[in-house]
Amino acid sequence: MSTRLSQRRVVPIMAVLTTFICIIDGAITIVALPSIARQFDLTPAALTGVVVVYPVCLGMMIPASAWLVERYGGRRMLLLSLAAFTAASGLCGAAPDLLSLVGARALQGLAAGLLMPTSQALLFRTFTQAEQVRLSRLMVIPQQIAPAIAPLLGGLLVTSLSWRWVFYVNVPFGAAAVLFGALFLAEHRDHAAGRLDLPGLLLCAAATATLMYGICAGPDLGWDRPQVVGALVVGAGLLVVAVRHQLRSPVPVLRLRLFRDRLFRDTNLISLVGYVPMMGAMFLGPIFIQEARGGSALDSGSTTFTEAFGVLVTMQVVGAVYHRVGPRLIIGTGLLGVAGVMLLFATADASTSLWTFRGYMFLLGLAMGGVFIPTTIASFSTVDRADVAHAATLNTVVRQTGSALAPAVVTSVLVLGATGTERAHPPMASYQLSYYVLAAVAVAAALFALTVPDGPARTTTPAPAPAAGRASRFLRPRPRTRTRPRPGSRQKVG
Repeated sequence: MSTRLSQRRVVPIMAVLTTFICIIDGAITIVALPSIARQFDLTPAALTGVVVVYPVCLGMMIPASAWLVERYGGRRMLLLSLAAFTAASGLCGAAPDLLSLVGARALQGLAAGLLMPTSQALLFRTFTQAEQVRLSRLMVIPQQIAPAIAPLLGGLLVTSLSWRWVFYVNVPFGAAAVLFGALFLAEHRDHAAGRLDLPGLLLCAAATATLMYGICAGPDLGWDRPQVVGALVVGAGLLVVAVRHQLRSPVPVLRLRLFRDRLFRDTNLISLVGYVPMMGAMFLGPIFIQEARGGSALDSGSTTFTEAFGVLVTMQVVGAVYHRVGPRLIIGTGLLGVAGVMLLFATADASTSLWTFRGYMFLLGLAMGGVFIPTTIASFSTVDRADVAHAATLNTVVRQTGSALAPAVVTSVLVLGATGTERAHPPMASYQLSYYVLAAVAVAAALFALTVPDGPARTTTPAPAPAAGRASRFLRPRPRTRTRPRPGSRQKVG
């Protein structure tokens, strides 16, 4: 293996490639579902397994990711999961029947459950807190380009070729990422892994997978269906048992004790609740355009993508002011902005122009940009290096839960009080009510965010370098000499 390239360049590149591939896959698959239904002569409702199996398997793998990274190293796990995800994408595209497609999607979910926390752990082990703030201003660009182009790319592939190409498109990108990582990514391992808490792993995996199934299937099948109610009840029971076991185990698979740290706990709670209105709006927008306004898939894809540009704009500002004002004010203001945009969306109706909707989506991106990165960076401010992989795992669990709750909340509100054919085609009032509910959730999250003590996040983040040359300077190797910490302060390592 060659290590001629600095790991301070290689690790961000690998993180960007990983995030890009996962986001593209998640956003592009939805576009292909109607075509898949026609291919296998199924109704769209019968494709629930294709959608639900992914988050279920992802939830099963996430609890094991921290121990696997510590046991086998970040490089090996990242390359293995990337290779598995790439192979699974090819299998999805070549699936001869629905059962094969569901099985390949399950493999994709297992690989994705290891990809995201592993790449995040490598980033936080490679860079200091201050560098992560500046790095986020660059990394957010591909992270926002992916969801912007995914609907357009998906529509183009399905229309011009076939639904199979929404999966095949992952193969060249995944293969390139694996090759690049095999050549240039060095091993990242801080200490030896402890004993594997197998009972805890099985409990966490079962609880997460069961709850994920109930949350994802509830809106489609109905919250009163026996399998949905059973999944939620059993999942909640397993979760209680799993939490008790983790708190009592000397080597838990999920280090829930990290939530004793107030900053880590509060920022994750903000992410859990705050992701509901943000991801809920991203989920509701395409449905509103296609169902309520009667637009096409192309109308939807060419309208919602403006959100990405709003995020890009805000992130450049966040990186410059993070150390001055602290994450609390940035996150709280961002969530209040999200609530305000939800109220604008609630005024939209069938006569609202697409350009007006594009403007609202851009404003939503401006607000969301103040939430994504600051919550992540602040949550790691007081985490020890030895706990980074476990903190990344918990962060991923929280964000995936919030992302799963978002469409569940939106879909449930849409069908609230609807009867007969209205369940398939909700009235305009249901869309407006959904936006009001999302606004209320955003306000609640914002008010809580404004109470979070962010002193540790600010004091452990030294002021950034001057603007000139900043983007290139933080990617250079750090000098070995370090400044002496102030008396009584806690020196942090990223």
